[in-house]
Amino acid sequence: MASPFDQEKTPALLLIAPFFLWGTAMVAMKGIIDTTTPLFLATLRLVPAGVLVLMVAALLGRKQPQSWQGWAWIGGFALVDGTLFQGFLAEGLQRTGAGLGSVMIDSQPIAVALMARFLFKEIVGPLGWLGLIIGIVGISLLGLPDDWIIQAVSGVSSVLTTGHWPTQSEAMISQLPMGADLLAVLLGHGEWLMLLAALSMAVVTLMIAYVARHVDPVVATGWHMIFGGLPLLGLSAYTEVQQWQTITPEGWLAILYATVFGSAIAYGVFFYLASKGNLTSLSALTFLTPVFALTFSTSLLSENLTTVQWTGVGFTLVSIYLVNQRDVITQALIDILAGPSIRGVAEAISPTLSSALTNWLRSHRPVDSSPD
Repeated sequence: MASPFDQEKTPALLLIAPFFLWGTAMVAMKGIIDTTTPLFLATLRLVPAGVLVLMVAALLGRKQPQSWQGWAWIGGFALVDGTLFQGFLAEGLQRTGAGLGSVMIDSQPIAVALMARFLFKEIVGPLGWLGLIIGIVGISLLGLPDDWIIQAVSGVSSVLTTGHWPTQSEAMISQLPMGADLLAVLLGHGEWLMLLAALSMAVVTLMIAYVARHVDPVVATGWHMIFGGLPLLGLSAYTEVQQWQTITPEGWLAILYATVFGSAIAYGVFFYLASKGNLTSLSALTFLTPVFALTFSTSLLSENLTTVQWTGVGFTLVSIYLVNQRDVITQALIDILAGPSIRGVAEAISPTLSSALTNWLRSHRPVDSSPD
């Protein structure tokens, strides 16, 4: 199947631009988070960007919402993607690194696949389920304390070799927090707040098609940034102090970058590319966002990951790719298995195997039953 993007007409730099901007915006926000407050920072990233998007939409002649349903969907969009997503992101960024946070946020295709499966009965497929399992392992490696992971692996290894769970592991398990204490421990780790941000983004992914039925998506993007930022501004005014007094000139430049490039321009380029192709194919590039965030956070902020965390990053990135591209990969495997060489080998090994392969391929697409 031909790619929806014409590589001769769409430069590679433009294709990766929104993911580069989103990843580096995370690094910019992390770099100044200690000189401001998280909710105030989230407000600055949303409201001015929303104004810029609406100005561009007006210049392009995009229509404003024409019905109460359109405004209602914008309100829901603003609550979930603006207030909740950006709020969780900013609060999580205060407690974890930009690279790890970006990996957790961009695990949202895993949640989207699960929600679509149970809400809309969408087919996940074998590769999709494999990706989901790998993703759960990766997120666990990223979100749980390293000591817990190491003790768990040590205990499982001991059971497999000796048949007994080690006494020290039993003692550690008995000391683990439970209930509200466990929740407090997990939320104290920014990775779990980032996971809540990812779940918010997953809900928005399912909402956006309904939003687009009632209002222009670019206009909706602008208004949802403004409406979503206002509750954050109110919460910041009520719960935070010293929001801007210690921000340096370099910090204001970082905020400007995150607002203009990481929000307004990144969303604009993304919607432009989506209008030229389709979101399914564009989603194949989403794994680039945490790659850029990890690269620049390591080089600019000197963020260091443990071996367990790097393992979790690897699992999660593989999971994101498998879940996003499961249909493409499955089709490629079908094309390979339908080739005359594979079917000829199957026939040589066993006519029964060849018949089973042919029947399986026919259940996915019509094929010529001849191995030639």
